[in-house]
Amino acid sequence: MKAKIVNFRLGRHTKSNTHMIIKIEGLTKEKAEKLIEKEVVWKSPSGKEIKGKIAGLHGNSGNLRVIFEKGMPGQAINTEVEVR
Repeated sequence: MKAKIVNFRLGRHTKSNTHMIIKIEGLTKEKAEKLIEKEVVWKSPSGKEIKGKIAGLHGNSGNLRVIFEKGMPGQAINTEVEVR
């Protein structure tokens, strides 16, 4: 399943480099709850993979919060990830 990285997880004074918000088109809050604990993989342009895990929901529109094992670059925003 394909998803798109929307942004880092942000606070008023902080930014988490390993926490990202992803969006899957046409996904409701109820369907998104079933995807918690699934694995997410982002492939860089050079071919490296950074893996993460869906940690929970973000808001009421079906966005998901993902915790990656390494810090994500800013170029990852608006790129696709694969949900396994």
